[in-house]
Amino acid sequence: MSALTSTVEGMDTYSNTVDWSTELASQLEWHWDNQLRPRLAGLTDAEYLWEPVPGCWNVRRRGNSSAPISAGTGDYTIDFAWPQPDPPPVTTIAWRLAHVIVGVFGARNASHFGGPPADYRTWDYAPTAAGALAQLDECYSGWIRGVRGLGAAGLARACGPAEPFPEASMAALVLHINREVIHHGAEICLLRDLYRGKHDQGHRDGL
Repeated sequence: MSALTSTVEGMDTYSNTVDWSTELASQLEWHWDNQLRPRLAGLTDAEYLWEPVPGCWNVRRRGNSSAPISAGTGDYTIDFAWPQPDPPPVTTIAWRLAHVIVGVFGARNASHFGGPPADYRTWDYAPTAAGALAQLDECYSGWIRGVRGLGAAGLARACGPAEPFPEASMAALVLHINREVIHHGAEICLLRDLYRGKHDQGHRDGL
C-alpha cells in the first residue's frame, strides 16, 4: 500500500489525461528498483547453479546436459524439452534468469524495439551469476526504454505475428511482461531464500 500511496500522491489528480506508457512502465520500474533488483544483489555462482532437487533443468557446460534439448551457442547451454514435460522439472536460478533474459525481455526487444536477435537456441548463456545479471540489466533497460517510447498509438496497435496472440494490443503485451517479471522474479527470490536456509542449517548442524 505504501507504493500505491506514493504513486497516487505523485499524480495530478485534476488531470483527465493519463500517460499510459509511463504508467505501465512505472509499474515494472518501481518493482524492479525497490524489490526485485535489490534482492538479486550479491548473487553467488553457487546460488546461481544450485539444484534444490534431483532432475532440475539448469544452465550447464556444453556436453553435460541429459535433457532432451540443450540449447545455446556458447560454452554453456540451457536444458529444455518440447513439448514440455507434465509436470515440468524444477528449474534453477540460472535457468529462470535465462528465461527472463531471453524469453521475456530479449526476444520481445528484438521483435518490437529493434533490439539484437534473441532466442533460446542461439543465446550465449552466462556461466556466472555476474554475467547473467549483466545480461538481465541490459535486456531490462532495452524493454523499459521501448515501453516508454510507445505512446498511446503504439500501445493501441496490435503486437503482430511475433506473439502467440497477434491481434492483442501492445498494451496487453506490456501487462503480460510485467506479470512475467514479477512472477519469475518471486520464484528466483524464493530459491535464494531456500538456498540460504539450507546452508544456514547445514552450518548449524556442523557446529
